[in-house]
Amino acid sequence: MEAALCNVTQVQGKAGLVSVGDLIKHNTFVGLYFSAHWCAPCRGFTPKLIEFYNTMKANDQPIEIIFVSYDRDQDHFDNFYCEMPWHAIPYSDEDKRDELADKYDVKGIPYLVIMDSQGTIIDKEGRGTVQTDCGTEIPGKWRKT
Repeated sequence: MEAALCNVTQVQGKAGLVSVGDLIKHNTFVGLYFSAHWCAPCRGFTPKLIEFYNTMKANDQPIEIIFVSYDRDQDHFDNFYCEMPWHAIPYSDEDKRDELADKYDVKGIPYLVIMDSQGTIIDKEGRGTVQTDCGTEIPGKWRKT
């Protein structure tokens, strides 16, 4: 997974830094959420993603999300991230945020890519999947057959 995250070994949590290994230890699915506060579609999608995430967690579904900010400064990042229940690439780690955006060929935001715990991409259109899947379990298209 570290290779999929461009060798990021720690992410920001609400209570401080968390190792990626600990974060994914019990999570089969990891989403990278590229977004920013200044982006109107992001502000529209983020509440839907929060609802989806909270529903998955309430039903013991093995998913984690990592926010990759496109915000223009630390204050905007802090104001936007405080709404989110998941983890983030630290805003101060601009090189890693840029590297992840390049690796996943982010052309526009909001963008949600879903990977398995080994870092294999299983859904490049995670945003669409989240918007159309309102169940209490991981979407079927993410599960291996």
